[in-house]
Amino acid sequence: MTDNEAVDGIDPSAVPTGTGCLDCDAVGGWWFHLRRCAECGHVGCCDSSPAQHATAHWKSSGHPLVQSFEPDEEWFWDYGTGELYESGPALAPPLGHPVDQSAPGPADRVPQDWARRLHR
Repeated sequence: MTDNEAVDGIDPSAVPTGTGCLDCDAVGGWWFHLRRCAECGHVGCCDSSPAQHATAHWKSSGHPLVQSFEPDEEWFWDYGTGELYESGPALAPPLGHPVDQSAPGPADRVPQDWARRLHR
């Protein structure tokens, strides 16, 4: 995938659904890192997170491409093929959660034993 290539499953105009995992926020959960759906902008938590909402979004929506939603990370992942792409088309801003937002986060919901609860 190249930076200026049009790719099926990527909508560069889709804005992120928020600054954190939409599904974790709905139930008072927490996340480790965030992923953004490249097709609709849904922000979900990564597979190391307890709830793995980004993967759940792919399975329910059929949208396989995500981009990291961590500051200064530009890589894409394709759940359907298991391929990692170092870069791809520019998506609508913001490109990551606010730099002052903790990871894991949100800070007030992260348990003290958070590292033990990660999926590996």
